[in-house]
Order: sequence, then C-alpha cells, then structure tokens
Amino acid sequence: MTITFNELRRLKDKLPSGSSQRIADELGIDVETVRNYFGGKYAGAGVHFEQGPDGGIVTLDDTAIYDAAMRILAELK
Repeated sequence: MTITFNELRRLKDKLPSGSSQRIADELGIDVETVRNYFGGKYAGAGVHFEQGPDGGIVTLDDTAIYDAAMRILAELK
C-alpha cells in the first residue's frame, strides 16, 4: 500500500486519545513502535519513506497498524 506521509499523519490526527496504546495492545507491540509508525521514524521492515511532495511517499508492506487505526476510526462513525 502506498500513501503520502501527510495522509498518514492526518489518519493519526483523527484517532481518539489512547489509540496508540490500544493498537499496541491489540497487536502485541510496543506503543513507541505505533507512535513512530505515524511519526515517520518507524525503523521496522515493511515501511519505506521516500522524499517528495505532500510530505513524501510511504509504502506500507505490512498494514497491521494502519488497519487497526482504520478499524478504530470506523467505530467512531
């Protein structure tokens, strides 16, 4: 999956308070990993950042964190 960095940040900004911890708990990962994922500092495999317009391009090979965030947003509707 490919999105812009700014789209990824907008997704994070729409999430309610406590969502990073909830995603971390659901996926069994550290909350800092989730925060870094949305902050462009994710060092894990499967996330690639490329400079460019609109904050650059982010390629997500593993969309587990993204998918969890989208589920949370769907619950808000």
